[in-house]
Amino acid sequence: MYAVLYMASTRTQIYLTELQRARIDAIRRRDGRSLAAVIRAAVDSYTEASGADVQEALDATYGALPDLEVPSREEWDHGYG
Repeated sequence: MYAVLYMASTRTQIYLTELQRARIDAIRRRDGRSLAAVIRAAVDSYTEASGADVQEALDATYGALPDLEVPSREEWDHGYG
């Protein structure tokens, strides 16, 4: 299953909608994990994705599409209608 070690935890209360709770319960049953483990994994996933370094991403992708043709600014200014 999941072998994740956590540092000391802090008790936190949250309110979930019925739909959110039902979805989490389905994941718990499917994976055999506790409610806390599912929520911790979700928070980890969200915070890791949110912490992306924009400059690092730009540096990593710079020049990835050297043949890309960008329309002239004149074309952008035509508007819709």
